[in-house]
Formats: sequence, structure tokens, C-alpha cells
Amino acid sequence: MFWEYLNSYEDLKNILISIAILLFFLFLRKIFAKYVFTLFLKLTSKAPSKLFSNIWIAFEKPMQWFFIILGIYISANYFPYFQQTDPLFLSLIRSGFILLVAWGLFNLSDASSLLFTRINKRYNIEIDNILVPFLSKAIRVIIVAIAITVIAQEFHYDINGFVAGLGLGGLAFALAAKDALANLFGGIIIITEKPFTIGDWISTPSVEGTVEDITFRSTKIRTFTQALVTVPNATLADQPITNWSKMGKRQVSFSLKLPLDTTKEQLESTIHRIEELLKAYPGIHPDTIHVTFDKYLVDGYEIFLYFFTKSTEWGEYLKVKEDVNYKILDILKSEEDKYASSQES
Repeated sequence: MFWEYLNSYEDLKNILISIAILLFFLFLRKIFAKYVFTLFLKLTSKAPSKLFSNIWIAFEKPMQWFFIILGIYISANYFPYFQQTDPLFLSLIRSGFILLVAWGLFNLSDASSLLFTRINKRYNIEIDNILVPFLSKAIRVIIVAIAITVIAQEFHYDINGFVAGLGLGGLAFALAAKDALANLFGGIIIITEKPFTIGDWISTPSVEGTVEDITFRSTKIRTFTQALVTVPNATLADQPITNWSKMGKRQVSFSLKLPLDTTKEQLESTIHRIEELLKAYPGIHPDTIHVTFDKYLVDGYEIFLYFFTKSTEWGEYLKVKEDVNYKILDILKSEEDKYASSQES
């Protein structure tokens, strides 16, 4: 049936030309993906800044589709029974190019942290780590909104009427989006007040763990059992938050029990030696060190130890505690041996 519509040899020739043009641009797309992109990436990687490399990577896929859309547009000029100047076709082509630009900018906004890093270095403006992904998501939303608006205008959709419609339905929309808006403002409060940043160890009445990400709606926290808990920003912003990562030093406190036959001299010597150990230990903060005879027990005496480690990192904190415990064990053994030798003499 198709061949019945070929009115002349000229139609067949134009169809073949149209197909050949489309195949040629598909071939150019393959050449670009395999050779040109790799070459430009090598060239831009030698630049002192990674900005051009990031831009090139972000626009890799859109550029490949650019060849396809351009091929369709040019081949349509030769295809019979179709008008290249058709308004709908031209609107679709222009919308395609708009989508490609938006796609590239959308990809580029994922690397926006590079932009913020450059701003930090150039102007010494400290941008919190939690703000970077939040702003990146905000930029993406803006890019999508602008792209939808431009494409809608391309198809002669009345944006003003749509905005007016939103105004008429604003109350219903606000009621329906009450929770979403509460979470959004909760996220803004978290960012502006900065009770924590990404990577911090925090605890709240509802969850404890390490902050992994914050979005417009929620904050993701990785617990110490490796579960990922998603907490709505409105809930998190309304709770007391303890940020353990903000500790300048980390507390250690425990008690030692000595037997009832320990003499006063042994007790004084043990306390003095432990105190000297803690003051000389490089991993212990020198400002607050307390080693005291705390209380009498039914079957002995209790020494109370209270000090801080310089490191707040969990692993280093445990190592310092362990090493101090071993050294205290040596002191106790030494005092015991000293007492035993004195008894023998």
C-alpha cells in the first residue's frame, strides 16, 4: 500500500535523501560520543579549573540528542507529504532544544558544589555542607519550572491564566500542601540555624545517628545499626537536637573499687599516680582532670575518675580509654606488689 502513494520518482528520491540525512546525523552522534567527547574531555581536563570539564560532562547526553533532533529537522525538509514549516512540528523542535538546554543545566546543577567551593576560596564565604545540596535541589527546581514555562509558551499556553487559576485555588492548595510547606520551612530553619551539618552525629527524641542528606521534605539519618531513617523536617526542627559532633572534647568518667585491706598510704599513692598519668597523657585534655577518693563501700573503697579525651572521634576515644585502663592496671599491680614486698620485709 505504501508504494501506491509514491507519485513519482522524485518522491522516492526525497524519501531516500531524508532517510540518508537522518542516518548521517545518527552516525555523527556515534562519532561525537566515541571520539569528539573523549578528545574534548582530555583537553578540558588539562585546564587549571574543572569547570569546563563539568560543563562538558553535564551536556554530553543532551549534545548526543541534539544531533538526533537536528537530523529530524533537516531530514523533514526533504520528506514528501510533510511540511517542515508546520507550526506544531516547529514547536516540537524548539521544545526539544529547550529540553536539551534544561537537561544540561539540570545535570550541571548537580556539580554546583564546585561553584560554591570556588566562591568559598575566592571570597572566604563559609557555606555549610548541608546548604550545598539544598541549594542544588532548589536550582534544579527552578530550572525545571523555567523549562516548563518556556515550553508552555511555545505551545501558546496562557501562563497568566494558569497563575490566576492558582490564585483562585490558593486556599485549597495551601490546605492540601500544609504538611509539605511545614517540612520546607523546617528545612529552611535547619539550614539557617545550623544545628548540624552532613556527617554530624546527632540524637533527638525520635532518632540517633549520622546525618546523610537533607531535602526539601525530610532529613535522612543513618543509625548506628546502619538503618536509614527519614525524618520530616517539620518534626526535626521542632525537637531538641543534641549534636555530639560539636563536642570540643569527650568525657570519660568511671569508678575504681579497691579492696578493704588497702591502706591509706596505698590509696593516696594510687590516686596520685593515676592523676599524674592523666596529666601527662598526650590524648587527654589537661583542663579538667579529677581523681578522688569518692566513697566507702561495704567491701572496699571507691576512687572516682573524671577527665576528657582531646579527640571526639569514637574510635580514637575508645583507644585512649583502653590505653589509660591498661596503664591504671599497671599502677594497681605495682602498688599491690609494693605492699606485698613491704609486708614480707
